[in-house]
Amino acid sequence: MGSSSSSYAPKTIYLDVDGKVQKVVFSRHCSPCDIKELLCSSSNIPRNTAIMMVDPEGALVSIDPTMPTNSPNSLYKVISLSTGQLGDKEDMFQNVLSQVAEQFSRAFRINELKTEVTNRLAMLEKRVELEGLKVVEIEKCKNDLKKLRDEMTSRGGGRVGNCPCKYNFSDDGKKLNPRRDVPSYPKYTLSQETIEALKKPTFDVWHWEHNEMLSCLEYMYHDLGLVKEFNMNPITLKRWLLGIQENYRSNPFHNFRHCFCVSQMMYGMINLCNLPEKMTLTDMGILMTAAVCHDLDHPGYNNTYQINARTELAVRYNDISPLENHHCAVAFQILSLPECNIFANVELEAYKQIRQAIITLILATDMARHGEILDSFKHKVDSFDFTNEEHVTCLKMVLIKCCDISNEVRPTEVAEPWVDCLLEEYFMQSDREKTEGLPVAPFMDRDKVTKPTAQIGFIKFVLIPMFETVMKLFPQIEEIMVQPLRDSRDHYEELKQIDDAMTEAQKKKTENMSLGGKKK
Repeated sequence: MGSSSSSYAPKTIYLDVDGKVQKVVFSRHCSPCDIKELLCSSSNIPRNTAIMMVDPEGALVSIDPTMPTNSPNSLYKVISLSTGQLGDKEDMFQNVLSQVAEQFSRAFRINELKTEVTNRLAMLEKRVELEGLKVVEIEKCKNDLKKLRDEMTSRGGGRVGNCPCKYNFSDDGKKLNPRRDVPSYPKYTLSQETIEALKKPTFDVWHWEHNEMLSCLEYMYHDLGLVKEFNMNPITLKRWLLGIQENYRSNPFHNFRHCFCVSQMMYGMINLCNLPEKMTLTDMGILMTAAVCHDLDHPGYNNTYQINARTELAVRYNDISPLENHHCAVAFQILSLPECNIFANVELEAYKQIRQAIITLILATDMARHGEILDSFKHKVDSFDFTNEEHVTCLKMVLIKCCDISNEVRPTEVAEPWVDCLLEEYFMQSDREKTEGLPVAPFMDRDKVTKPTAQIGFIKFVLIPMFETVMKLFPQIEEIMVQPLRDSRDHYEELKQIDDAMTEAQKKKTENMSLGGKKK
């Protein structure tokens, strides 16, 4: 309180005016010009007259708010300089000094202006962002027009293998742009019930619209501490998620809902297996981001088709995991856009490691490598070491594989529609292969496969062995993940027995009708 009141107290000096004591009081915040006018008035000197002030010893006293105070026993004297004691140059110099003194006086208020400047900068940044988004929209329209022209050209000239992919990599300088650049999806507030359900494999992925799935993914990144760990701009996270959604095609199976399904299962396994206690937050970010990106721009036709049809992707990637390589390329093209780069604030060396780790996980989802990856994990699991980088990398590869093919872990009413979606996509491919004279896999042929036959072998020889191996490291998954797989296997085996019995009955009926016709 003392320092505050003293800074606003008026200042008092005493003058010798014609042999009399003249008291002068002024505010400490007066300008030098105001003080000069006050001194002129007190000393009966006309205003705007050049003056100077001296102490009893004749020394000059500065005329400004910081001048030293005196007492009635030590009077200052104001002397007029209008009689020519100063030349024109000296007058000019005095004016300059007065202006400099006034500028110094203003400088003392700089702290008071900081808040105002900060607020103005924030307003300007907002305006710049809005104007920037308008520019982005214009560029988007230009890019859309260019894509349309390119697509028309490619359709006219034809493509190798006749398998159109959304992004043509013939132009190495071309960058991928998300089709919606502005984070415009409505904010969906998650209930506590939804938050808890998100952490479990029983989560029903069919009840959610795209904007709700985007909000759920956004929540997962915040909840795991990834936004803070990687210093992500929350707006950038929204833009990135929109870019991801827009770059999943509307396939029966490999679509954005499948992306969400895999990402939610990854989030569930992270929580169920208490992975943040055993692995780093960087590992959590790698697992989640790889899950989100793992099937980007999937064309709906698998690697076997790409290779047999000699598509552009197969040629580009030398028949080595063409789809998975493409998913990686599209993922990092999206991240190369400044407005979508969620790792923009990560140091270069750390980013290189994150990038390589994400690529490793996405490439691991190629089922052609299933045996190799699972065998490697089996050799490590009995003596698993969470401080061993090779062990942890192998675990992350197995985790994303589990999540990618985890539909049968979910309740039957959630899992079974996915089987229908997958068979629809398989049949689209096999029909095309027949038309183009390419080999057709029996499990994809609508004339040979049934739902039970499609699932029994996959569950028995792929899913259960892999999840049971993971169960050795995380026993807590048995009840909630492994047992549902066993139940699903039993369910489809019962369906197969029913199908077989019906087929046998139909066969006997046909034979009896045939024999009856011969007797007649």
